Amino acid sequence: MGSAHAHEVEVKFKLDHGDLHDVATCLKQAGLELGPVTHQDDQAFAPIGWDYGQDRVGVPFARLRTDETHGDGACLFTIKRPVDNTMACLEAETVVNDRDAMARSLELMGWRPTVRIVKTRRSAEAAGGLTVCLDVVDHAGVFLEVEKLAEPDTEGIQLQTRLEQWVRDLGINASRCEDTYDTLVRNALAGANAYPGT
Repeated sequence: MGSAHAHEVEVKFKLDHGDLHDVATCLKQAGLELGPVTHQDDQAFAPIGWDYGQDRVGVPFARLRTDETHGDGACLFTIKRPVDNTMACLEAETVVNDRDAMARSLELMGWRPTVRIVKTRRSAEAAGGLTVCLDVVDHAGVFLEVEKLAEPDTEGIQLQTRLEQWVRDLGINASRCEDTYDTLVRNALAGANAYPGT
């Protein structure tokens, strides 16, 4: 991504499983053809001293992601620091060759693993530099995400409003979701008494 940090702004919508076909149809009618299914295995990390329920703005979070696009043992290492809210973050990422070694390094640097997020994703690129993702997340459900890499000084909340309207204009009526996937998975597992706690 070069020397400047990317400013990733996104909106997320909760769908019902039965909505998958209808949403894919809406996207196709708008000229957006979703790509093949990819499987993503994410491990989220938070700084030691931060816990769920505390403010995220200004706090850096890390993620290690394994999917089909990386070689054996390699993963995508991402740092996100929310600047407007949890869906508008400064971001930097790179590929690392050893996921386990990177996880140990993060712990040595004062981070702790929080939640594992496993999902399938289909995505498409839209005009204006938008990326559209249709995700099925283990334990959390089905979601539509629309994201855009913006200039660092972009007003994230205003852009989120425009992204939401773009989704509504496609004819998709779904509930906007303000939580990140790690929070959603954690809450779902806690509700099922299956989460060991962090």
